[in-house]
Amino acid sequence: MKIGLHIGKFDWPGSPNNIGEKLVEIVKTADEMGFYSFWVMDHLFQLGTQYGEIHGPVETSMLEGYCTISYLAAVTQRIKVGLLVTCNFFRHPSILVKIISTIDVLSGGRAYLGIGAGWFEREAKGLGIPFPSMSERFERLEEILQIAKQMWSEEIKPFERKHFHLAEPLNSPQPLSKPHPPILIGGGGEKKTLRLVAKYADAWNLVIGSPLADIGVLYASFDLSFERIQRKLTILKQHCDDIGRDFDEIEKTIVTYIKLTPGDMNASDIISLCHNLGKLGIQHVIFNMPNVHELDPIRIIGEEVIPQVKGIE
Repeated sequence: MKIGLHIGKFDWPGSPNNIGEKLVEIVKTADEMGFYSFWVMDHLFQLGTQYGEIHGPVETSMLEGYCTISYLAAVTQRIKVGLLVTCNFFRHPSILVKIISTIDVLSGGRAYLGIGAGWFEREAKGLGIPFPSMSERFERLEEILQIAKQMWSEEIKPFERKHFHLAEPLNSPQPLSKPHPPILIGGGGEKKTLRLVAKYADAWNLVIGSPLADIGVLYASFDLSFERIQRKLTILKQHCDDIGRDFDEIEKTIVTYIKLTPGDMNASDIISLCHNLGKLGIQHVIFNMPNVHELDPIRIIGEEVIPQVKGIE
């Protein structure tokens, strides 16, 4: 089992003046402690209090995702970097592919393309970004996935679809990751999202609830999380079977929120959680920790959890 780190909030003591310094400290520690991946969100506003204290008001600090992971890839050696997940209407797809390719080349082959349909209307309208209908967002998402596959195949021929038209989709240099940076699709929509996962993705991500009662995250309750994961995996497998795709080719990942402090959770709790997720078929667990800036939670996972869970398949 792989362990990743997700950061969605940057308002620790001393921010914004120390955001860059603290992020470097956090991610270098995670890299040194054996974390497999590091992720930030692709948002321009914070998510708002409807998602609880884990995010905070929309005015709370939020960094642009690709600038952030580029900055952090430059100060790390092994950890993979990505966005959970790219909003498909923030950037033209050819520019997005070029961004991912650039990060992958400069980092020595450590980029993921995490992508989804996008959903946060307030930030789009607030900043003057066109906000397509849901059906159009999914149409665009599929075309973006097709563009990424084509540009990473080195096949330079015109791409002509409903939403995007590329006369000469040249991408040089190509990524170092082979055959290309892993494509991770986030979300649990059973008719559209999971179908796209089966058809195009190398990895799939689902955000689940938290075992912490006071974390205040507006996702499916943790009591229902395992049942929800199993249902989504069953449906994903059916989509794979329908198109003749090997279900086992797709990396199954989840995000959950934990807190390693006395009275909340300890290393044994995290190990047990990983074992239970592994039994469902989850291969890559990504933790969001509200006290990550203290660094000790990263060290505890690196020293006490990662060695105990790396054999889980």
